[in-house]
Amino acid sequence: MNTKNLNTENLNDNAVLDALVLNQTQFLNGIVKAVFFTLIAIFVFFIPITFRNQSDVPFGILYKSIKSSLGLVGFWIGGVIIMGNGIASVYGKYLCKDKESAIYKYYAEDSRLHPVFYLFGSICALIILLHQTLPNFQGPECIVSDDIGGTVYSIAMDVALIIPVSGIFMPFLLNYGIIDFIGSLMEPLMRPVFKVPGRSAVNAIAAFVSSASVGVLITSKQYRRGIYTKKEAALIATGFSAVSVGFAYKVIETADLSRYFLPIYFIAMLVTLLISFFMCRIPPLSKKESVYLDGHIQTPEEIAAEKIPVRDMLKIGSSRAIKKAATAPNLLKEIAGSLKDSCFVLPKVISLLTAAGVTAMMIATYTPLFHWLGKLFAPLLFLCRVPDAAIIAPSLPVGIAEMFLPVLLISDKVSMLSEGARYMVVTVSMVQIIFFSETIVVMLSTRIPVKLKELIICFFERTLIAIPISALFMHLLF
Repeated sequence: MNTKNLNTENLNDNAVLDALVLNQTQFLNGIVKAVFFTLIAIFVFFIPITFRNQSDVPFGILYKSIKSSLGLVGFWIGGVIIMGNGIASVYGKYLCKDKESAIYKYYAEDSRLHPVFYLFGSICALIILLHQTLPNFQGPECIVSDDIGGTVYSIAMDVALIIPVSGIFMPFLLNYGIIDFIGSLMEPLMRPVFKVPGRSAVNAIAAFVSSASVGVLITSKQYRRGIYTKKEAALIATGFSAVSVGFAYKVIETADLSRYFLPIYFIAMLVTLLISFFMCRIPPLSKKESVYLDGHIQTPEEIAAEKIPVRDMLKIGSSRAIKKAATAPNLLKEIAGSLKDSCFVLPKVISLLTAAGVTAMMIATYTPLFHWLGKLFAPLLFLCRVPDAAIIAPSLPVGIAEMFLPVLLISDKVSMLSEGARYMVVTVSMVQIIFFSETIVVMLSTRIPVKLKELIICFFERTLIAIPISALFMHLLF
């Protein structure tokens, strides 16, 4: 196969990689690039170093240093982005008639309610910034208090930096074979354990390290191409589209557990896989049809044809990793593209986080709603001997609105909560996967064959399954 005709999309297809033949120079070049760039990615995201007497991963040190150097100016830049997004969303969603314009396309897949949330986020951001900048400005206490607006906006600005900084380093994880190597080793497990084809292993691992939206979009594309059935697409999108490594870092750091980042992140990955084992065997996902988009029913012969001998997986995984690295596109162009994609989603993410965060914190502060909802999970938390169960229970159901909200609700209680309790909130929120501010919207807008009611049911099922599994690891770690 001619390597000149390859691009990032078809390099994600295992069949393309397996058919690719490298000459000796390309093979050696692939080995060097795979090892070198993968080690850079591992160092940046996963290896703690000491900087100014504090231990942190290089990724965390970098974004915190940028935030510190920008100071209040950085907060205003973030505020301008949020306010600009709020105004633009009203025009793009309600007023723009040119369906070919960039602004129309940017908001085309948003619901008609999204601009309302964006505008509310804009108002909150402006009030918080004026309160922090002008000594005589007095905004509503329900927005500007340190426990509500101060906390939410600070975290939103962290996320505003995490998204582009992680975007810079994401190609090192995605383009140089480590994902393909691990995914290939998992292939024999995918069909018997998770009821999905082996090829989805690479998609699943890519979703873990990139973002929830990326996982859903990859799955949607494969479903529309006739590679996945309705059942497989639903299982993969709802089961493996976890939060990105950069976002996971911020969630863990907010709970003051950054020193445990590595074990907690990989525990969350394992818990996600264990949840998927159960989810594919219970309704509503188990009731989905094994039918392709064109109406073709999947046959036992098609399932049998995809099997690869286990003894060959190490060889196949190494081969795919080397080929992926050898044919990787220009690194600087990939970084530029990744950074562009990150900045593309940034305004919506921080706008929704500000709006949802302030709303959730106001509800938590001034109403008993989350306390009532928490009673659904409190008995199971007590049964699993989770410390501070009554305090953290109200935070768990809030994850259906935005995955950051559970840890946000306990952010002002970090000093009084045990490490085990904080770990539970962090881990459960990271593995719930299904939330309105991102994955639900993306799944419904990209024709993944799931209904809103089914997604809500899946959220509560995932949470109930996650609690005992996460608690088991909690007792081992703390």
